[in-house]
Amino acid sequence: MSRQHDEQTIALAGMFQAASLVDQVAQRGMVPQNNYETCIASLFATNPKLTEDVFGGVKEVPYGLSLGLRHLQDMVEKKESGQNKQIIQYVLGMIMLERQLDKHPDVMSKLGKGIDAIADKARYFNDQDAASSVPLAPVAYTHRNVIAALDNLYQETISQFSFRIQVGGDPRHLQNTENAARIRALLLAGIRATLLWRQVGGKRWHMLFFRSRLKPSLRRIMRA
Repeated sequence: MSRQHDEQTIALAGMFQAASLVDQVAQRGMVPQNNYETCIASLFATNPKLTEDVFGGVKEVPYGLSLGLRHLQDMVEKKESGQNKQIIQYVLGMIMLERQLDKHPDVMSKLGKGIDAIADKARYFNDQDAASSVPLAPVAYTHRNVIAALDNLYQETISQFSFRIQVGGDPRHLQNTENAARIRALLLAGIRATLLWRQVGGKRWHMLFFRSRLKPSLRRIMRA
């Protein structure tokens, strides 16, 4: 079971990282670039061989998911803070939205087609041939036009559900158009990580009762 626990831990770290970055954009208007790139690029990892491949590969996970792993560790060790509580609320919201998405295969299909189309745009915006087999670097997916396209896709799909995540923060940052786009793109990445978590056997009640099982996985992943 340890491999499955590792996979669930990685997916959870992706969820917590996306939630933390949403909070940072909303509160400060700034995010750690490597963590931001890892989250956004995960949306375009549509055919991974390993769970780690969604977040850049085995060697990159401890670095690219460092923020999410740290917040997940805080949850496991029950370190309470206002920020941690807000991040957990965003994670729970992502779980709710992923459940809604699962009930609407038409919306899931639209999301998939939208992601594929945006992947082609990412190549165009970064001066690469759409037919090229050379993978884009994660930074390419954070181009402002790519983020704007993800923002638009989120509004055409996820935003149509009755349940919505309420993001709190500094109005100066929340009212900034580019920040609002980054928040929606990150929420989309968080929902993608939640889908991955479900696929590797994750369940909401695991976060309450299986925290001790995450500790060995966290130690292995963070030491890698």
